[in-house]
Amino acid sequence: MPSLVCTSCGNKFYREQLSPFDGELLCPSCLSNQTVYCSCCDRRIWTDDNVGTDAQPLCQDCFDDHFERCTTCNALIRRGDTFFRGDEPYCQDCYHSVCDRDAIHDYYYKPTPIFYGDDNRFFGVELEIDGAGEDSDNAAEILHIANAEQPMAYCKHDGSLDEGFEIVTHPMTLDFHLHGMPWERIVEEAKKLGYTSHQAGTCGLHVHVNRTAFGNTESAQDAAIARVLFFFEKFWDELLKFSRRTQGQLNQWAARYGYKDQPKEILDHAKSGRHAGRYTAVNLTNADTVEFRMFRGTLKHNTLIATLELLDCIIDAAIYLTDDDLKAMSWSSFMLGCTKPELIQYLKERRLYINEPIESEGEV
Repeated sequence: MPSLVCTSCGNKFYREQLSPFDGELLCPSCLSNQTVYCSCCDRRIWTDDNVGTDAQPLCQDCFDDHFERCTTCNALIRRGDTFFRGDEPYCQDCYHSVCDRDAIHDYYYKPTPIFYGDDNRFFGVELEIDGAGEDSDNAAEILHIANAEQPMAYCKHDGSLDEGFEIVTHPMTLDFHLHGMPWERIVEEAKKLGYTSHQAGTCGLHVHVNRTAFGNTESAQDAAIARVLFFFEKFWDELLKFSRRTQGQLNQWAARYGYKDQPKEILDHAKSGRHAGRYTAVNLTNADTVEFRMFRGTLKHNTLIATLELLDCIIDAAIYLTDDDLKAMSWSSFMLGCTKPELIQYLKERRLYINEPIESEGEV
């Protein structure tokens, strides 16, 4: 039987022992040592052309289409698991390590949440401030107050702002926001540095609440969240006044789903995706939280606290009332259950509290 030469090692082999590859004839040893299969497309490539790793070999096309390498540690990362800082790709660990050195983090920065307080209902606040620069020194001054005792907040870039950033808290119970988070000093420092929030016209006050606060099972959560959506539609005019937003601002940043006769019908519509996505008054697109986006930003301490207290009352109503109870409830009867002093004061300021308006300081 005639023999042929392996074009790599030069040894002779029977024809059936050699494998053609990329214009070469390779013996079993050379084929094994000098080529690999791309782990993505399963195409054989030269080992020297492997742009992946020994454990996860990749051809150039698959790498270009589906992978990145971390700018810091050079780890191979799937595109969907990549964190970008500008145009630079990072693995999760390196991304957070790089971001942790900055007072104002990238928009995608999301540290592991730290939960503060002893209840099962947590509020994560995103307060946007504007007008005095996206300035790391200013952010550091604010964080020096917020994190003096423990890491309770961080700052992030927000592309919707002109010259500012957003202050983001870790999840906290309402009681912790009231007594553990130094909000009054934070908003005063922001004003001292030249920032506004309400007056800027660009800022929102967004609040995330953990989904598990609405019930122990998915069905219980859905039922309560459906009643939250119904509450917002039923009392849209009152909440619009409370929010200090204009209808035009809400259409852009926090649109309504539209009134329907049954809470579940609104929830089904919200889940259908035939709406403004996350830019809704009650955003349900996050896996672990419900985000309330309706409220205008503020550097007035009482207004900020009153907003959290209102949401707490709405969630209570959604959990403890039936659909029929909620449909029969008036705004006035809902107000009677709101007993927190900050909330009552703000409701009176906005002329939303049983015809008892009071004079108030202007928003900042």
